[in-house]
Amino acid sequence: MSRFPLAPGAVIGILGGGQLGRMLALAAARLGFDVAVLDPAPDAPAKRVAAHAIDAEYDDPAALARLAAISGVVTFEFENVPATAVERLAAAGAEVAPNGRALAIAQDRLDEKTFLNEAGAPTVRFAAVDDAPGVAAALRSLGAPLLIKSRSGGYDGKGQAWIERADAAEAVFARIGARAAIAEMPAAFRRELSIIAARGRDGEVALYPLAENHHESGVLRRSTAPAEASAATLAQAERIARSLLGALGYVGVIGVELFELEDGRLLVNEFAPRVHNSGHWTLDGCEVDQFEQHIRAVAGWPLGPTHTLARVEMTNLLGDEAADWRRLAAEPDARLWLYGKAEPRPGRKMGHVNRLRPLR
Repeated sequence: MSRFPLAPGAVIGILGGGQLGRMLALAAARLGFDVAVLDPAPDAPAKRVAAHAIDAEYDDPAALARLAAISGVVTFEFENVPATAVERLAAAGAEVAPNGRALAIAQDRLDEKTFLNEAGAPTVRFAAVDDAPGVAAALRSLGAPLLIKSRSGGYDGKGQAWIERADAAEAVFARIGARAAIAEMPAAFRRELSIIAARGRDGEVALYPLAENHHESGVLRRSTAPAEASAATLAQAERIARSLLGALGYVGVIGVELFELEDGRLLVNEFAPRVHNSGHWTLDGCEVDQFEQHIRAVAGWPLGPTHTLARVEMTNLLGDEAADWRRLAAEPDARLWLYGKAEPRPGRKMGHVNRLRPLR
């Protein structure tokens, strides 16, 4: 007999206690679930809104066994969870969603680009790079400039560097940590888009409108949604999202980052097997936001409607910007979300604000 759908009162386990875990926990509570959060930090933001808090490293066997024992399903808030953690959870009888394959592919940029192409999702041209001579070889085969990214780890622009000349290969390879990497050709895009999508346990798919994204220093600064886009552009994005969800046998919410080229074609930059920063606008702009949608999907519930209620501009609050909460809270059309992080380091995501406008 299937354990799904989970009934209210069941426990949903979350690996990771940051802001995404916090918003997942809030959404789960709204649907009547309890949440167990495993994170090394005792004061992790998600733990303060969870029924169960487990202070342990992500690969701690005893902690994972405890999480598996109390959870009806386990999910994760970020893709750098050790693969061994998912293996140990599965060995302990836990259901993990999204699945380990999606997590493993997302953790390796070379595997990710290869998978995307095999799934029919176009990307920039790329090549594997294992050492500094490999960087120079990639320049010869693909041309300059190239973006060199470590195959694993890194986020918000970390672990990557541009190169234009072969004589800089040694320095660039050292800058990314002298680790196995991928070389990517630049995309001559006119804007960055993303689509948030979900797939349920029965194969049902829910798609959100496109968001237009603006980055600063490799960090998402602002998303506007629904993005103004042609029917053809939206159809491309939806086809890509559906193909990835199906190819992965996916359950949960996925974020797909896209480049829109001058000729209207879309290329996939990367996908995130989790709820996504560029989907925060759905918290105040859609009937069912991405966090509730993810909980619905992993719990085996029907997916909710994604109809848009308002046009939203989401702005990340970095570092000390969250200290301006009094002014932001006074804006009548602003909806403020603060993550409960104690230390406002420069560039650290401390919260976000959604500014609502009428749909046109």
